[in-house]
Amino acid sequence: MSEIYVRSWSQLHDMLFAESWDDEIGRFRSRLAFRGLSDENYELATTLMRLGGDYSILERHLLRNFKKYAHRSMVERDSVWHWLALAQHHGLPTRLMDWTYSPYIALHFATANLERFDCNGVIWSVNYLLAHQKLPERFRLKLDEEGANVFTMEMLSQCVGCLNELPKIGEGDYLIFVEPPSIDDRIINQYSMFTVMPDSTMLVNDWLQQHPELWQKIIIPAELKWEIRDKLDQANITERVLFPGLDGLSHWLKRHYSPKSEYGR
Repeated sequence: MSEIYVRSWSQLHDMLFAESWDDEIGRFRSRLAFRGLSDENYELATTLMRLGGDYSILERHLLRNFKKYAHRSMVERDSVWHWLALAQHHGLPTRLMDWTYSPYIALHFATANLERFDCNGVIWSVNYLLAHQKLPERFRLKLDEEGANVFTMEMLSQCVGCLNELPKIGEGDYLIFVEPPSIDDRIINQYSMFTVMPDSTMLVNDWLQQHPELWQKIIIPAELKWEIRDKLDQANITERVLFPGLDGLSHWLKRHYSPKSEYGR
């Protein structure tokens, strides 16, 4: 298991950018996707899983009714993947999971919840280039054809037309990284990407455990969170930027002016 417990901001910073150098082009171009969580014990579970009950059966009903009641002008193309991206963006439980290209944005989500400042946080990082080498041939050929490292929703639609088809492609489970369409500034500012798996009941961290060469889990000690949070705020990585609008502004101001004494440490 590739877990690293950091002790300082500088060590954390070095770990987040450790694999960013690309010899082929002579540039710092990371191939890592990041996800930040406020508690190291949280699993990589989708919002669909967190719904509970017979969530795998309820998935199609959720999406069908979302499509029925949503304005059709809201979706770029009438494909299941574009509808899923729109639904995830607006809070519907789906099998998609949010990731980001930005380690700083992942750090924000690991340190934004003051109620969890007594817990160690965590940053998961996954090499999406290596993960995609484990995809079934149909998907790998599509990436090669496009000269791409990550799928767009349009590319994914050209590979598979419905969710029921996913488990029938190839053998075993796999992890697909896909960029959502730029629906609004929130997706753009968060440098967003999603993951999707053919089995909606499989935790991403369970799949990653089978492929330890793909990932790292960086543990952020609780006592380091305030320093990280203050430095992110100074760098303008805040709710005001990541959630444009009055809601994001209000969340930023509430957190910014919350007394440290109320949350210990």
